[in-house]
Amino acid sequence: MFTGIIQAVGEIAAMEPSGGDLRLRIRTGKLPLHDVAIGDSIAANGVCLTVTGLPGDGYWADVSVETLGATTLGDLSVGARVNLEKALTPASRLGGHIVSGHVDGVGEVVSLAEDARSWRFVFRAPAALARYIAHKGSICVDGTSLTVNAVNGAEFDLNIIPQTMAETIFGAYRPGTKVNLEVDLIARYLERLVLGDRAADPGQGGVTLATLAEHGYLRG
Repeated sequence: MFTGIIQAVGEIAAMEPSGGDLRLRIRTGKLPLHDVAIGDSIAANGVCLTVTGLPGDGYWADVSVETLGATTLGDLSVGARVNLEKALTPASRLGGHIVSGHVDGVGEVVSLAEDARSWRFVFRAPAALARYIAHKGSICVDGTSLTVNAVNGAEFDLNIIPQTMAETIFGAYRPGTKVNLEVDLIARYLERLVLGDRAADPGQGGVTLATLAEHGYLRG
């Protein structure tokens, strides 16, 4: 588990195809590794990766075909910068929100503009994720915990303060940039709870207007 508070910006040092998968070496920059062991988890751009090697200036990780297809990691190249966060410990401060490191989908930067000292970004999420994104709710973009300012269909906007711009890869985003998205974990579990016994039915796609009406959330 993670908090979505980025601890360092690293760099892709090597990408080695291996039996259809990918071995990834990441230089971790200022991220301290004295307390990291093989088998521990470090999130790169919001993707939870297991440490398989510690060459001294970073770590190696294996990236599966599933992860390559569901995230932006396979689109990166050597030299690309990535957001890094080590996994939570019992003593960690939960400064962001509960993040699993399991990417729900790939979104896209629609626009960005200066907003006083901050920047206002508009992102477009995959249509299937739109129902989990709420005004003033939490969302994780490339591993960064953020608060949603506004929602318009599958598009949502975020205010990025100077500190976040300086300490993450947000400064490199441009319209069209692909980003990893993880929606609020609580929203996903709430949907399953509302479905009740029907959650086990094959083909059950999620909460519908009929489901909400049945549980009294809609009034005629």
